[in-house]
Parts: sequence; C-alpha cells; structure tokens
Amino acid sequence: MKEKHISVLLEESISSLNLKENSMIVDCTLGYGGHSSYILDRIKKGHLFAFDQDSEAIRHSTDRLSAIGTNFTIIKSNFVNLKKELQKYHIDKVDGVLFDLGVSSPQLDDKERGFSFHEDAKLDMRMDRDQALSAYEVVNNYSKEDLVRIFRDYGEDKFANNIAKKIIEYRNSKPIETTLELVDIIKTAVPMKFAKVKHPARQIFQAIRIEVNHELDVIEPAILQALDLINVGGRVCVITFHSLEDRIVKKLFKEKTKIDDIIRGDPNIPAEYLPDFKLVVNKAIEPSKEELENNPRARSAKLRVIERIK
Repeated sequence: MKEKHISVLLEESISSLNLKENSMIVDCTLGYGGHSSYILDRIKKGHLFAFDQDSEAIRHSTDRLSAIGTNFTIIKSNFVNLKKELQKYHIDKVDGVLFDLGVSSPQLDDKERGFSFHEDAKLDMRMDRDQALSAYEVVNNYSKEDLVRIFRDYGEDKFANNIAKKIIEYRNSKPIETTLELVDIIKTAVPMKFAKVKHPARQIFQAIRIEVNHELDVIEPAILQALDLINVGGRVCVITFHSLEDRIVKKLFKEKTKIDDIIRGDPNIPAEYLPDFKLVVNKAIEPSKEELENNPRARSAKLRVIERIK
C-alpha cells in the first residue's frame, strides 16, 4: 500500500526548494517519505529534519530514507513545535522548509484508521494515534452547536445544521461507532438530488478530521516559525489540499511580502523599506494534466512558495 503512494506536486516542490548539496532542509510532513526521499538524495552533504506524528509512517520512512543516506533526523511531533524541536539539535537556521498539509494517501487507504467514508471502520481519524481525541469523541460527545460549527466552518457544508440534528437524534439511542454508520446518518439528512452530485459525507468527514487533528489551528503558527528559521535565499514551500488551508497560507504570504502603498511602484525603493520576503510565484502552482491523470487525488492541490530576501 505505502509503495503505491504518489507524492503530490513532487517535481514542482523539490524544484522550488532550490536545493544545494549542503542544504539544511526541514520536511514538516514526512508521511511515507515521498518528498523526503527526493530531498535527501539531493543534499548529500546537508541534513534533513523530518516531522511526523504517525508512528507507522515514521517506521516506514526510516527504512526508506536509510536506503539513501544517514544524514537525516526524524522527529515525532506536530510541526507546530518546529522551533522548539529543532532547538534540541541546536538548529536555529535552515535553508528550506516544506509543508505537505492534510492527510496522506496511505492513511486514507488504511481503512482501520477511519478516515475514509467508503470503508467501514471504527471512528478514529487520528494522525497521532497516541492522542486522546478521536472522531468517536467528536461525533458522540460534541454538542449540536459544536457539531454545526465544525461542519459549517471546516466542511463548508450547507446542510450542517440538519446533519448535526440527525446525529444527535441517533446517538440518543446508541453511540455511533463506525464510519459507515455515520455515513448512513448523513445520507438521511441530505436531499437525494444533492447526494447524486457528490458524496454527502465527503465534507463532513473532512470537517471531523480537521477538528480531531487541529489541522487549521497549527498552520499559521508553524509557517511563522518556518519563516523565522529560514536563511536569506531560503524558501518555504506549502502544499494545500482545500480552500481553508490555502486561504490561510495565501493571506500570510501576502502579509509577509506586502510593500507599503505609499512607496509601491517607486523604482528606487530603499532596501530598508522592502519586505523581508518575496513570492517566488504570484499564483499558486497547480498539478499538471499528466499528474492529474496519474493521481486524481492531486486535483485540489496548490503549491505556494515564499523566499527570504534579506
């Protein structure tokens, strides 16, 4: 299963990191080692630090990276702890940071993890299986108001209120324990004509997964840490998979590269008035037609790249 995993925007993200043989690089989302293996192969005299919360992914990637080199360190932690964890290794500057946000394909494909709305499994959805909060707790213990909030804010689902109402009604008689049990409840809350257009559970499962793993909460603080760590000429690359993630990254990059309106357009702006960062590409990089044909899961991916210039 893991060997079939296809890293999204692989060539574009590796190229955007502008790797040198002695680069110090951080892959904040190791996963099953797709991006990291290509990075490690190109930094023979450098070092790779890679973060992940998933013990299974770490075990797999350790073997994969060890076949390439020994100049890597894997850190079992959420990337929101980026600076704190790197300080343990006396690292305060790096040449590149990569974020590949969201859930990995092997996690989706492993039905026991409970991420998929196509496979029956216990409600789980934890990227870090050592943490307490799981999809089961969210679905069975959250109030109706909190369920509506996450379905609306994280799933952008227009039937959020009705779906939350049906969940409350159902769990009053018994706990909701499996993914397909939840899917059946969602289907009763959504008009049939809507369900024919797209799977009615897709956005709800996304919302629950984001809540369980605090995915949106950690993006901005982690990227801000990455920007603090990056050397002049170094780059931060972020791959997102849905509009909520991309909105955060786009806004943050825009703020960090903004030139004051008063001096914008002046061809001789003094260096001290220029921002510390520049956008490497103004528009997000999206998958090529060829990549989409080979990997349909890349369809919503976007890559944004920022570089420290002073």
